Amino acid sequence: MKYNYLNNLLIIVVLLFSIFSGKAQTYTVSAIPHQVYVPENVSVSLTTLDDRYSELIELKGTSIQRPSFDFNFFGNTYNSIIVSTNGYIDFRANLANTRSIYFFNSAIPTTNSQFPAKNSILGCFHDMDGRIGDGEITYAVIGREPYRKFVVNFKDQPLFFCQTLKSSFQMILYETLDIIDVQIIKKELPCASSSSKLSIIGLHNEFGTYGIAPPGRNAGIWSAFREGWRFAPTSQSTLPVYKYTKCDVDLNGIEDFNLQIVRNNLSSPDMTFHETLQNANDETFPKPTIYTNIIANYQKLYGRKSDGSITEIILRAINCNNNFDYDLDGIPTILEDLNGDGNLENDDTNSDGIPNFLDNDDDGDMVLTSVEYVFVNTGINITALLDTDNDGIPNYLDNNDDGDGVLTINEDYNHNNNPADDDTNNNGIPDYLESAVALGVKNNDFKNSVSLYPNPASTVLSIENGSGEEIKSVSIYSITGALVKQINNAQEIKTISISELQNGMYFVKMQVGNQVINNKIIKK
Repeated sequence: MKYNYLNNLLIIVVLLFSIFSGKAQTYTVSAIPHQVYVPENVSVSLTTLDDRYSELIELKGTSIQRPSFDFNFFGNTYNSIIVSTNGYIDFRANLANTRSIYFFNSAIPTTNSQFPAKNSILGCFHDMDGRIGDGEITYAVIGREPYRKFVVNFKDQPLFFCQTLKSSFQMILYETLDIIDVQIIKKELPCASSSSKLSIIGLHNEFGTYGIAPPGRNAGIWSAFREGWRFAPTSQSTLPVYKYTKCDVDLNGIEDFNLQIVRNNLSSPDMTFHETLQNANDETFPKPTIYTNIIANYQKLYGRKSDGSITEIILRAINCNNNFDYDLDGIPTILEDLNGDGNLENDDTNSDGIPNFLDNDDDGDMVLTSVEYVFVNTGINITALLDTDNDGIPNYLDNNDDGDGVLTINEDYNHNNNPADDDTNNNGIPDYLESAVALGVKNNDFKNSVSLYPNPASTVLSIENGSGEEIKSVSIYSITGALVKQINNAQEIKTISISELQNGMYFVKMQVGNQVINNKIIKK
């Protein structure tokens, strides 16, 4: 009897551990540029009913040949979803084709058993009625493995009791990255006669113990137009992770990976590489610096540093042929290897953790790369990328496009997370492209109070700061726009070692107080 009791207790403990440890995943939320996806082969409408869950939908779109992809949400892996007509994605497959009630009166997170949306992505959870009007709910997959996007599209869905008011928005699930984007096209205030006025954007786990929403978008009465939000999972890995992604030239999933790049990026010249964690711990069976993966397309290695610490290394070979563009930003993926070392993962201009080849806003200025990646004619048959301030850094990699000392993101004077629609002097030129407009900051004489010397320099670059403001960060870029050195929290920094840089011209950006100062230097 005692044996059975202990056995049952052990089973309960194991079950509780597996349940709650799997829900330890947390997320961050941040504003992103507004972008609406228009897939070419959008599926037929899910439903024209009110307060209903859809059928079970695989994360594969309409193509039979293409497999569904796995998506990790709050620590659990899914390859199918259901969609509520009230504006959210739900991972509770047992609710497919059942009623999806709207009513709620509390913000997330909430453990209230009456709150209808649990284990859910709340794209824009509010009371809508699909029986009225010509709106639709559709879904489709866009892109190419292993970085496809599953898009759920709500178009012109009437608000309940407010048939002339309509909502349009999208929820985007990212394969492999497990990122979730919400793009609000329009969400109007409910009418006075509506008895159900609350709306939520956010994520909510199945227990109601964790929820996250953007500022001002939890349970409340609000409207929104042309805004984007990104929910990114926090890392759950027990080991540091380094990613190495190459273009797969012959499409066989096998490539030669130069592991010296890993050593250089991790500043670990003595790192050894092993195919299993056990071998790394035991320092046995080290692999050569030029390593050919033995598992097609995706494989893990383990790097052991001289101090005994282990780093997980993810090798991936992807199809870049035919100038394919994984992030749909207008730049072929093969051209987003800015530093030319063959690893797409270590080119991250804005240091947001998303490499440029998967980032639709490479410089983090809230203007889409596809808007800034513009070629201009500089003469007969000679073109160059648009560089408004002529600092040598093209706009799509420049977070201060007009060189006025104000970050582009800070020229969003109407505070809608989109600098492209701010034109305070009404001359047809957005403020972020016009150096004459810099509201609420000192003039450009400020730049003269911060200097770099010597120039040219060989080993050390000195900074003389007479501005009276702190230097918050220093970024050094190659002439191709690749970030080669970054110093955050610089504060009272006076010298920077540049001995490891190759000879040539570089661009130095310094954030001094609320301004950005650009300089050119030559390393000799």
